[in-house]
Amino acid sequence: MDSEKPEQAAPKLVKDEVTGEMVSKSELKKRNKVRKAEAKKAEKAAKKKKAEEEKAAKAAEEGGDAAPVIGGDETLDPSKYTQNRRDWLNSRRDEGENPYPHKFQRTHRIDQFIEEFKECTEEGKFIDDKQVCVTGRVVTIRGSGKHLVFYDITGDSEKIQIMANRKFFESSEAFTAIHSTIRRGDIVGITGVPGRTKTGELTVRPVSVVRLSYCLHILPDPTDPNSKMNKDTRYRQRYLDLIMNDPVKKTFVARSKIINYIRNFLTQRDFVEVETPMMSLNVGGATAKPFITHHNEMKKDFFMRVAPELYLKMLIVGGLDRVFEIGKQFRNEGIDATHNPEFTTIEFYEAYADYNDLMETTEHMLSSMVKDITGSYLLEYHKKGKEEPDSKITIDFTPPFRRIPMIKGLEERLGVEFPKDLNSPETNEWLKKLCIEKGVICKAPLTTARLIDKLVGDFIEVECDNPAFIIDHPQIMSPLAKYHRSEPGLTERFELFVNQHELLNAYTELNDPKVQLEAFQDQAAQKAAGDDEAQCVDEDFVKALEYALPPTGGWGMGIDRLTMLLTDNCTIKEVLLFPAMKPDVDTTQEEAKE
Repeated sequence: MDSEKPEQAAPKLVKDEVTGEMVSKSELKKRNKVRKAEAKKAEKAAKKKKAEEEKAAKAAEEGGDAAPVIGGDETLDPSKYTQNRRDWLNSRRDEGENPYPHKFQRTHRIDQFIEEFKECTEEGKFIDDKQVCVTGRVVTIRGSGKHLVFYDITGDSEKIQIMANRKFFESSEAFTAIHSTIRRGDIVGITGVPGRTKTGELTVRPVSVVRLSYCLHILPDPTDPNSKMNKDTRYRQRYLDLIMNDPVKKTFVARSKIINYIRNFLTQRDFVEVETPMMSLNVGGATAKPFITHHNEMKKDFFMRVAPELYLKMLIVGGLDRVFEIGKQFRNEGIDATHNPEFTTIEFYEAYADYNDLMETTEHMLSSMVKDITGSYLLEYHKKGKEEPDSKITIDFTPPFRRIPMIKGLEERLGVEFPKDLNSPETNEWLKKLCIEKGVICKAPLTTARLIDKLVGDFIEVECDNPAFIIDHPQIMSPLAKYHRSEPGLTERFELFVNQHELLNAYTELNDPKVQLEAFQDQAAQKAAGDDEAQCVDEDFVKALEYALPPTGGWGMGIDRLTMLLTDNCTIKEVLLFPAMKPDVDTTQEEAKE
């Protein structure tokens, strides 16, 4: 028999006078040791800062015999750095100075300066009779002895060098005072002359420098690998990401070009740009789960729109034969590499067009856009991100694009023949067995539409790296599309897939109000069966159809996914300025609860 071990006496607790906690003597000893080291470090930093300030003050009094202090407090703890800068700004205010001027009259943006003086090629020469005023954010500061301070400033996605020489400055006192207090991240105004240094770099040599705004936080050091921002910080503080990472700016410039290209493409073809409501009492136009908001005055819940489709078709009824809208949609869905709850789409509707016309328009629009923006129909894209060079593929936007009939395509790939009646309960059971046989997992509810969609995803979409139209969807999957002229049970609908992801959706519009009402009722039945993405019956839209919707083609595309392709980004967060993020929880508090 094992003998029982004697119970150990509980350690004697003592009070930590700093926090008020009761802790063991060994823990208190450890804490006090850390505090002593921190106090010593802070005292050393304070002495260094005081010595530097005294040095700068002495230099100002003696006509500038000492060099200005360059970024002297960036070695401090970040919170202390921020507090020091706040204290310094407050001291300026106390002395009656306005630290944030209203205006600085510049003569050139940085990109304009570079363009105008790029032919100024003589090294070591400055144009003394040409004064310029430029503004920008300080990204680097380098001291060079007593008389020279170099800055790099950025603006308008360009960068230039500033070479401050005491000899040419307005005064020695001003030289020391200003360059001792500028820090990385500050916004400055420079008045000086253009030229080139002896190394040939285009430069402004200032006669005066004005502080315009202040960065109160230490910026990450671009030369230090350990200072690199993680993705969470980049997405939550996009302004900091834009300050530090110029390629990010280029992504959003490209996004703007994409939107403008589409807008110009359509307006040149006599389309009218319109705006439709973001909230309504009914949700429709797409198979998606909506967000719900509440209208206090009306005392009713409203749905945030999942698509503008129904409103745009009402405008076609009203006689606006070609309309489009670029705007936000809201879908209460998960967040992943290609989905964000708030996203941007372009939809257009054209009277007297069908889905064949829309496929030709799609090929023309996208192929010409890719060539205009990138210079080629061939687009290089990294499926797993630029960090993995081996994941690079080439996507060919040369028209025409491949066309794959949905049901026939599945029959060929699966070696089966689909039942003719896709609406029957027997077909639903047949599809369930087929999915089990092929190892396809589909989440409940196992409706026929969801089962077919999952099969398409696993067996057809995976082939679509290059642009490919998946066409002729079953009616059961397309409540707003018109039935196929020659294929019973199917519709005149297509989706464009690129890089195995859906990029756009289009069809010949259903314009028979009786058939539309029946399709809505079928969707309502699916919703009652548990499909929370199915659509409801929209009686207002059915009534609009009763005033006659002409034969019409409708088309919708996601701007975000298109931008991902054209900027070589594999996650949607990289092409949204402010993507949806989970709350930034204080992990120390969460750990304390546990």
